[in-house]
Amino acid sequence: MDGQRLYAVILGASSGFGKATALQLAQQGYHIVGVHLDRAATLPQVEELKQQLRSYNVRVLFFNRNAADPQCRQEVIAALKEEFAEYPGSTVRVLLHSLAFGTLLPFVAEPPQEVVTQKRLEMTLDVMANSLVYWTQDLVRERLMGRGGRILAMTSAGSERVIPMYGAVSAAKAALESYVRQLALELAPYGITANAIRAGVTDTPALRRIPGNDILIENAIARNPYHRLTTPEDVARIISLLVRPEADWINGAIIGADGGENIVDITWWKPHAAEGAQSNQ
Repeated sequence: MDGQRLYAVILGASSGFGKATALQLAQQGYHIVGVHLDRAATLPQVEELKQQLRSYNVRVLFFNRNAADPQCRQEVIAALKEEFAEYPGSTVRVLLHSLAFGTLLPFVAEPPQEVVTQKRLEMTLDVMANSLVYWTQDLVRERLMGRGGRILAMTSAGSERVIPMYGAVSAAKAALESYVRQLALELAPYGITANAIRAGVTDTPALRRIPGNDILIENAIARNPYHRLTTPEDVARIISLLVRPEADWINGAIIGADGGENIVDITWWKPHAAEGAQSNQ
């Protein structure tokens, strides 16, 4: 730490990558501002997470709202301005975009009524990609993030691969990566970097919503050199490295956080999956 009160704004903070990153950064002394969208059934787990975070003696501000809603963004920005007025010298060091909410319907199908609609397609792009730009704009415009800031967005190999039902999300991930590259260029004069993290297949609530996720899991375990899935904690540890001052020169990159999963040809690994799995027991 450099003496400042450092905050991390995490979009999608209650589960998966967002939750793991919140815990990792809280251990390092970051104050956590989390935006999440949970119903009554999962709110007890959110409360438990907040208690865990507070155990590290950091400020914890959570908002159970749709992060893509402009009113939610305004509410969080207002809370940060109030917070920083009370604690001068504070800054948002990290913005993590880890929103996984989009339509999983095909573009073409029979009957035609079971295909993605314009409204759902645009919603997916807005939540999973466009919102990164809007949050960044507001944090920079209000001078809540300055030199040393880190914009980080969660992407996946789905940005360039095709699987059934994933078309809208795949397009959003591709747009997200494009936005990261553009932000990397435009934020450089502010001393802020922007990068995307391409995680390997990870068993999160978002993965469980994808049709055929069992096949994705099986293939990922087969092709990964370590013959296991990526975990949210794997990714959180990488994020904890990227927020360090030593990472200032990493900018506009798509950073693989998958143990090498993406480089292996599944057509080669598949016949050897059982043997590889046995050797890792």
